[in-house]
Amino acid sequence: MNIASKSRIFRSTCPHDCPSSCALDVEVIDGGRIGRVRGSKDNSYTAGVICAKVARYAERIHHPDRLLHPLVRKGAKGEGDWQRASWEAALDLVAEKFLAAEAKYGSETVWPYFYAGTMGQVQRDGINRLRHAKRYSNQFDTICTNTAWTGYVMGTGRLAGTDPREMAKADCVVIWGTNAVSTQVNVMTHAVKARKERGAKIVAIDIYASDTVAQADMGLVLKPGTDAALACAVMHVAFRDGYADWDYLNKYSDKPKELEQHLQSRGPEWAAEITGLAVEEIEAFARLVGTTRRTFFRLGYGFTRNRNGSVSMHAAVCVPTVLGSWQYEGGGCFHNNGAIYRFDKRELTGEAYADPSVRWLDQSKIGRVLTGDAEALAGGPPVTAMLIQNTNPVNVMPEQALVRKGFAREDLFAVVHEQFMTETAELADVVLPATMFLEHDDVYRGGGHQHVMLGPKLIEGAGEARPNHFVFEELAKRLGIDHLPGFGKTERELIDGLLAPMGETYETLREKGWIDVQPDFETAHYIGGFGHPDGKFRFCPDWMATPAPNSPPGSLGPQGPATRLPAFPDYLDLTETPDAEHPFRLATSPARSFLNSTFSETPGSVKKERRPEVMIHPDDAAALGLEDGAAVALGNHRGEVHLHLRISDRPGRGTLVAEGLWPNGAHLNGCGINTLTGADSIAPYGGAAVHDIRVWVRAL
Repeated sequence: MNIASKSRIFRSTCPHDCPSSCALDVEVIDGGRIGRVRGSKDNSYTAGVICAKVARYAERIHHPDRLLHPLVRKGAKGEGDWQRASWEAALDLVAEKFLAAEAKYGSETVWPYFYAGTMGQVQRDGINRLRHAKRYSNQFDTICTNTAWTGYVMGTGRLAGTDPREMAKADCVVIWGTNAVSTQVNVMTHAVKARKERGAKIVAIDIYASDTVAQADMGLVLKPGTDAALACAVMHVAFRDGYADWDYLNKYSDKPKELEQHLQSRGPEWAAEITGLAVEEIEAFARLVGTTRRTFFRLGYGFTRNRNGSVSMHAAVCVPTVLGSWQYEGGGCFHNNGAIYRFDKRELTGEAYADPSVRWLDQSKIGRVLTGDAEALAGGPPVTAMLIQNTNPVNVMPEQALVRKGFAREDLFAVVHEQFMTETAELADVVLPATMFLEHDDVYRGGGHQHVMLGPKLIEGAGEARPNHFVFEELAKRLGIDHLPGFGKTERELIDGLLAPMGETYETLREKGWIDVQPDFETAHYIGGFGHPDGKFRFCPDWMATPAPNSPPGSLGPQGPATRLPAFPDYLDLTETPDAEHPFRLATSPARSFLNSTFSETPGSVKKERRPEVMIHPDDAAALGLEDGAAVALGNHRGEVHLHLRISDRPGRGTLVAEGLWPNGAHLNGCGINTLTGADSIAPYGGAAVHDIRVWVRAL
């Protein structure tokens, strides 16, 4: 007799590195398997909509290729010769190797390395408690947010902005520097609502005709890295044609008269030459936003991928300030809401043990660090032991030839805690199976909205998979630091500590699902003044001294060519400029069905994306004698990548676009797209310019 399966619906939160941080309704079947995953209709930001890849999450969490048991390397690195081990034996080995490395070179030889494979506060950031307690090398986070956050805060003084739900109340929504259809689906939910209910216009600004540009009423496709020129021209028109709000400027900004004077030579003709846009396109955009007071500027993370990204972001956030858009409901600007949250993370991260004398290593320069570059090593010992969680550096980090060379070192002991046998795990000495978000407890915050959200454990981990927190705690016991404050607590106890400033606990948040911590209108719109000490928006920022959410530690100092940054918003050509040998600009843009290297193992996502390809304009392909589908090589001084060509009118002439971070092994020569990207620092506070690459193209 067949017994019908029983299912229940539980609330959860998407853990992945996306500003949407969607509230989820998850079907659990017979207490042990995941069924349908939907967006919660009760959450005012998610509004019932999630991306297709997360909707298929059962395909990922129950994937037959998940890591299920600890493994210890037997043969040479990368050969795939593994021996199954118990958790006890594997962790004993890790502790033994870490202690031996420390005895030989000092504690800084060990580098705990992580990033945002989960955005859960406990499972992601608890690694720092282990780091600080042992005085292991610090990690300076540079791969994602630095450049955009820095540019935004240089203007506003605070990493926060207009309530993103107000997009639905706008008369014009400008989606700039993000392909929201592919990477932030809920931005489109609220923008399209404004169009349907208010007749609002949607403007999309990108470096190719993305899916978002295709859905917009006005699409502006400019050359990579030229956003600041467009912003300057729009402000020029605003001053020229009377769209600038002088009452607002005189009250809320630092040097509006000087800005107007500075921009007199930076009109649409000047910007057209730089951006590749037509003068008429620039004029039309400037007129639209200049005559539409309720214009909402939604600025994305595309700014953070270029060597002039901080300057570009600052210029873009200056536009709504010149127009006075901040004053209106449905107007203003938003990038990230990081400043509104009040988590107490001191116990979680072991802040009390942090020693300012311990060196900092740039996560984006891992290739240089692991191959012995003295500058990258900050004058300290070699890195000979690593714990890696929540990231796949052998695929996602710049300068892949160096990264792979570093991981191939026989004197490097690497332990990787992972869900699948990634290309980083393949080069490890010990591989530990990790849980997914529905298999452990955690708490989240929405960078792209205003909710604190719970992700409770709903099912048991697959096989012997264990959470990150388990690894921290078990290593602490073996390394002799488990007696220190913060260790010996459960995930739920740490969550209670995080939530205490908000008067919440794990249990109260589980009952509610999420809490809305959006500031009031006056705070979000800076009606009482901007975040700088004098309350003024900065058109003329102090690039070297203004605090930012992730400023480099004092021991590292300003990053990149910081002294070249302009006094006022301006186009600054710090990019990797094409030349005769490398005539093309390559951008490694996100794919709709992948999220960095995550989901590239999921059959549904792989089927949607097909294979690694690079898009090229038809005229460029014709000039090179290349046909659609041809196998080609892209190259520069860092290496070569072999993949297939897709002829498309989506990029402009001279621009190439490779969507999606495919595994290295999916490419024809086994070298992934980050073989071509550089790790040199972005001014003024660091970052990685993974959309800012010059290359040549040749037929294979």
